[in-house]
Amino acid sequence: MAMTSSVAQTPIARKISTNAVIRTVFANGSISRADIAKLTGLSKQTISDVVRDLEDDGWLKPVGQTDGRPGRNAITYEINARAGLAVSIDLGSTKIAAAICDLLGNVVAETKVSTDPRGGMHLVNQFSDLIVELAFAAGTTADKLRLVVLGSPGVLDPATGHINVAPSIPGIDAINLRQVFSDRMGLPVIVENDVNLAAQGERWRGHGVETSNFAFVALGTGVGMGIIANGTLLRGARGAAGEIAYLPIGGDAFDPGGFTLGTFESAVGSVAMLRRYVGFGGRNASTVADLFAAFNAGDTSAVAAIEETARLVAVAIAAIGAALDPELVITGGSIGARPELVNAIRGFLPRCTPYPPRIEISRFGNRAALMGGMGIAVERMHDDLFGVKLREV
Repeated sequence: MAMTSSVAQTPIARKISTNAVIRTVFANGSISRADIAKLTGLSKQTISDVVRDLEDDGWLKPVGQTDGRPGRNAITYEINARAGLAVSIDLGSTKIAAAICDLLGNVVAETKVSTDPRGGMHLVNQFSDLIVELAFAAGTTADKLRLVVLGSPGVLDPATGHINVAPSIPGIDAINLRQVFSDRMGLPVIVENDVNLAAQGERWRGHGVETSNFAFVALGTGVGMGIIANGTLLRGARGAAGEIAYLPIGGDAFDPGGFTLGTFESAVGSVAMLRRYVGFGGRNASTVADLFAAFNAGDTSAVAAIEETARLVAVAIAAIGAALDPELVITGGSIGARPELVNAIRGFLPRCTPYPPRIEISRFGNRAALMGGMGIAVERMHDDLFGVKLREV
């Protein structure tokens, strides 16, 4: 039975009606007011009022007319995706990737630049300039953007806004990055660990769409993990959940040298892989890319180095499985995206755990964190603008 509409809905009733209309348009794309009424159970008058207001405010736009039905053709509407724009930034030790996305998560401008090695406030200046340039490329201005999501290595202290345990980014721990950046741009800024963002990117549009329990393991120069547990990002007491660089695997856990980079990271990061290759007698690789090329050419030292790395990663995944019981582990990063390593990990896993999780390589390559930032931005815009949470918690 359709809900009746009063002459003037209360603010709460109007918000509920708006929520229902927006959800329906998001789910169905181009749609008429009559079909919205059928799907929501709201009265035609309420739908007409809400759609008119959303169109007047620029959130909905007419895109065509129904045809092939009895009676007059009806106007169809869809979301005006350009009415809300946000920025996602992925800060790396050597590169910064940034993109502007719209209300539907479409990328409208994207760029990548070298990271300012001076760090600290120089990065804030670089972010600001980057956003201005991106906005121009997107045909808008920075003041029209609605928020920024920034992914960074390290651990965000939610109390101070400082990023700790990020040795590759100088000076970032000395400033309240979230507050300083927000003040500079006059925009809300969300700061998140980059691997957490990568996990949320997979949850948004990647391998994690169909499961509520998975881990994203990043393997590259450094290592890290983002955890989705029962559909929610797991942060831990200090925001450091997933800092698997410090797992006591692959070395002496009591060596204080591991307190900086972490015992596990020191054993499986790119530097460790190259060191292992040389230790096994290898002479033909000076980079990780060279190492994998040597592996594919049958270089026995490269095969030994990659298999030993895979064995250690398999032990770490077995430990993760015992603690978190994920249905899926997604690997990413410059090393974790290599099928040669992942296939070797898959081979070792059944030998060290009775319940090996499924392993998949990230669909997004080095754009996983950028995707996660866009996913968070889209959800936040929908919630702020329409009171619509795209995912039920």
